[in-house]
Amino acid sequence: MGASKKNKGQTEGGGLQRNIGLMAAVNVIISVMIGSGIFVSPTAALKYSGSIGLCLIVWTACGIISLMGALCFAELGTVIPRSGGEYAFLLESFSKLHPFWGPLPAFICSWVYVMVLRPAAIAVVILTFAEYSMQPFSELLGLNQLSDEDQENFVKLIALLGLGIITYINMVSVKLYVQINNIFSFFKVFACLVVIGGGIYQMAIGNVDNLRTGFQGTTTNPGYIALAFYSGLWAYDGWSSVTVITEEIQRPEVNIPRSISIAVPVVTALYVFMNLAYMTVLTPSEMISAPAVAVLFGERILGPFSFIIPLGVALSTFGCAMSIQFATTRLCFVSGREGHFLEPMSYVHVQRSTPIPAVALSGVIVFMFIVVGNINALIEFASFLIWVTYGMCMTGLLILRKTQPDTPRPYRVPTFIPIFILCVSIFLFLMPIISAPSVKYLAALGFIAIGVCLYTPFVYYKKRPRAMNTVTYIVQMLCNVASTAPTTPYAPVATEEK
Repeated sequence: MGASKKNKGQTEGGGLQRNIGLMAAVNVIISVMIGSGIFVSPTAALKYSGSIGLCLIVWTACGIISLMGALCFAELGTVIPRSGGEYAFLLESFSKLHPFWGPLPAFICSWVYVMVLRPAAIAVVILTFAEYSMQPFSELLGLNQLSDEDQENFVKLIALLGLGIITYINMVSVKLYVQINNIFSFFKVFACLVVIGGGIYQMAIGNVDNLRTGFQGTTTNPGYIALAFYSGLWAYDGWSSVTVITEEIQRPEVNIPRSISIAVPVVTALYVFMNLAYMTVLTPSEMISAPAVAVLFGERILGPFSFIIPLGVALSTFGCAMSIQFATTRLCFVSGREGHFLEPMSYVHVQRSTPIPAVALSGVIVFMFIVVGNINALIEFASFLIWVTYGMCMTGLLILRKTQPDTPRPYRVPTFIPIFILCVSIFLFLMPIISAPSVKYLAALGFIAIGVCLYTPFVYYKKRPRAMNTVTYIVQMLCNVASTAPTTPYAPVATEEK
């Protein structure tokens, strides 16, 4: 059969369409980076730094470090022009080094991200959305009169409804996702600017007593300073999100570096000036003890318009959850396409060009996390592994420069930057283990061990249960999806040696 002419915008991998332009890519990064943290609890950096002056320096420095890491990912994204982000980078960098161990880091990355870390993050964010979307109507609906258990169940119900909506959006159309995400990103940034504007007004009328403390009380404990940076960098996480959707970005070799260069500095400026606004109106002790810093800030200075803050948090978290799910499903899609996950996860809808099976799987996992609860514990036991992945990607970048020196690099960062980010990632991996040893880190290693046990027979030796034929057929019929060919095959050598 002759090759049919490719539809306009279709990527080489088949199925996915390039529907995301520069501003949409910028909004994806902003949407993932800005969730609820900057509105609800941006206080850990202040708590550990001990002073307003050092806290602002920490927030600025964390933004610069995040930008440096993101620019390294921009180079990787232009050298490896396929979706999957960290997964694709690890696969390309290490797969040829050893038939067994080479592809394993990429598999573990997809295993941890798809099955635990990202679904748990979506669950936390969507629960925050449910809580704050109810606030303006709590008195009207009489929610304050319910018992704590009933209130918790009501929050879970709203969260499940929100999950259903974002899952539907990500199933139906990439263009619909882009349009909705652009709107929510606008309102998210608007809410940030409201806080910043309130702080500027307070400074303009002379309310600067809190700021006069400057560096008073600055900690000299290196461990506390390290924890301040750790919490700040955690708040900036999400800068790599645009590289997860490379195959859906128009002109990725141009728009990935540009979107990162726009989005990360914008988020940095918003974070720094929002903290400055908080510190202008609230004392450090009030910020640290407040259950929701932005809400208390709004009650102090916005008066009857204080509802803008919980509304802004609700819009921010909804868009964040939707974007995290969007990116996670693309990682799941690419992993399935390379044989590192269930084959049907690599299928896309024949008309909509969306990976419906991957989106459905994400929705099911998040559903279970919301119902079961105790999600924060799940994030804590796996979140430190994020910086392991980032560090390995920096190593992979250096490896690719040695093994593929002639590969075109439309964008290239100075060599000292990936080396610096590698050092930062090692520090951030070890810091929580040293500062607060816990059994949860052993649990993370146990989860990785389970991944290795699955990897050996099903990926390395390519064992395929017969039942998968039935599962694949059912998924194809129910979801109206078809398989897609990988952009570049990654066939383990083991199958040739058997």
